[in-house]
Amino acid sequence: MAQPSYAPAFPHDPITEIFPNVYFVHGSIKIGPGLRMNRNMVIIKQESDLTLINPVRINDNELKNLDQLGTVKHVIRLGDFHGLDDQFYIDRYQAQFWSQHGHETYKELIPHQIISAQTKPPIHNSDFFIFETAKYPEAALLIQPLRLLITTDSVQYWSDWSYFTPATKLIVKLMGFRLGLLIGGPWLKRVTPKGKSLQQDFAKLLTLDFDSLVSAHGAPLKSGAKQELTAVIKKTFNL
Repeated sequence: MAQPSYAPAFPHDPITEIFPNVYFVHGSIKIGPGLRMNRNMVIIKQESDLTLINPVRINDNELKNLDQLGTVKHVIRLGDFHGLDDQFYIDRYQAQFWSQHGHETYKELIPHQIISAQTKPPIHNSDFFIFETAKYPEAALLIQPLRLLITTDSVQYWSDWSYFTPATKLIVKLMGFRLGLLIGGPWLKRVTPKGKSLQQDFAKLLTLDFDSLVSAHGAPLKSGAKQELTAVIKKTFNL
């Protein structure tokens, strides 16, 4: 049987602890000739077990640091448009793969555990949130004790343009991206069914108790996330 072909490890920062037992990798991805942007992975540690959320492949030196941190047991895909490096970690660690049904992107992977609003995550005191109206799978994960919301493309926070090439920076600005907290415009357009709206999904999201946010792009927002998101939702949906 042929060996799986994995994407390379693109440039990234070291693993850093951003909350107790919550680690962050700020990395990148090449999306075309001369085009690169950032993307993030979150690592949750429970005793010696590790859960990877929005996986980003890291280089061999940093993999050694990951192995010193603990043993990867679970891989969670929260958004359909991410998943390039899921197979690498699943194969390397024989990890359990968690995701929703109905992938459109990277759809060859079959989840061991199906994510739904009723699914209990492999992380203590946490809950999945599902964007029920979205055409393509999109979820979030709430870590209750930390009041931390982990997202993929739905809600993002940008503090700078790290790992962007000039061409990519120009393109995303033309697409409506800016610094600060935002709802991913291209994502919202693609996942919204014709004649419908995700307004109620976002209204339901605001019922969750969170203050911090880490998404698959940008930077961690350690406080004020819910307050900022409330204002962004009002503007996005003309409320």
